[in-house]
Amino acid sequence: MREDEQVTPLELFFDLVFALSLTQCTTLIAHQPTWEGLLKGTLVLGMLWWSWVGYAWLTSVLDPQEGSVRLMMFAAMAAFLIASLCVPGAFTTEAFGFAAAYAVVRTAHIALFLMASREDGAMRHSVNGLAWSTAISVALLFVAALASGHLRVAIWGLALLLDAGGPYLFGSEGWKLVPAHFVDRHSAIVIIALGESIVALGVGARTKLGSGIVTAAVLGVLVAAMLWWIYFDIAAIVAGRRLARAQEGRERNEIARDAYSYLHFPMIAGVALLSVGLRQALDHVSEDLKFIPALCLLGGSALYLLAHVAFRWRNMHSLSVRRLVCGLLLFALLPLGTNMPALATLGMLAGVLIALVIYEVIRYSDVRERVRHQVAQQ
Repeated sequence: MREDEQVTPLELFFDLVFALSLTQCTTLIAHQPTWEGLLKGTLVLGMLWWSWVGYAWLTSVLDPQEGSVRLMMFAAMAAFLIASLCVPGAFTTEAFGFAAAYAVVRTAHIALFLMASREDGAMRHSVNGLAWSTAISVALLFVAALASGHLRVAIWGLALLLDAGGPYLFGSEGWKLVPAHFVDRHSAIVIIALGESIVALGVGARTKLGSGIVTAAVLGVLVAAMLWWIYFDIAAIVAGRRLARAQEGRERNEIARDAYSYLHFPMIAGVALLSVGLRQALDHVSEDLKFIPALCLLGGSALYLLAHVAFRWRNMHSLSVRRLVCGLLLFALLPLGTNMPALATLGMLAGVLIALVIYEVIRYSDVRERVRHQVAQQ
């Protein structure tokens, strides 16, 4: 097992491939702004997210920069890249290509985990269970490639459910992780997701710059900054300490699985949906947003906030009422958001998030000072 806590350059390099997959998923939804497109984009993102999660656990027990591990990581990156390139056609012409590339990514992951568990019987038992759920999920993707229409989407959903549910069904006792390293890996991926929202602003501003585009871009950056603040100001610090304090073994593994592997997905999905909404808002800055783009803009941010509510509940067993209220408020504002110019809808979203952050900074100033001061002292 690794003893160091630093995220390696190769892991950050690997994460850049996931950044492409985020872009591809948001593009898939943007090109098909319907309920079906939203579902397909979310399913693909879920599969690719679970692949990334597997490597986040792996690199806590195996140094990815050593010997043959490095070469297998490069191979996995190449397969991950191919899977990402197949995303736009994952439910049509590239269904087999996506399934084959995904199979390589997951096979390399299981092979590396088997290598890491050679002298650890408990971990080997968990890896064997994961291998079975992974094999079934990959097989279902090939079956889905032979199907069509709604049946193909349904099989995809089942494949994702079985793939992500494997660690829950087969127990958590055998896994190991380095808490600080594990937390940093997820912090980095949140940064990458927020970076995608910034990229979306650039993609959306395809027309000649004017006051509306500039204002929308500034508001978009403010929204991304508020989402960054909501995660990194206090939540990430407190959650990281909770994971480090947890007893090694089942307790720590279950917190890592639930709070990070599972509950970070709606955070990442929420930011991905926000990116779709930002692209549409800047592309139609003076027009009313249609329902799905407005849902992505407001609902994606709401999903991010509600994931934080669940994140805090899982870690601290306390309810963040303010974030819950803001999340529900954004959903409630959806009808209004489809009946005003996109710029106004974006301004309304920025206003809600800024108000939330200001309230938390003022209301919990003493708590923030103690938590952040403690970090500075370490």
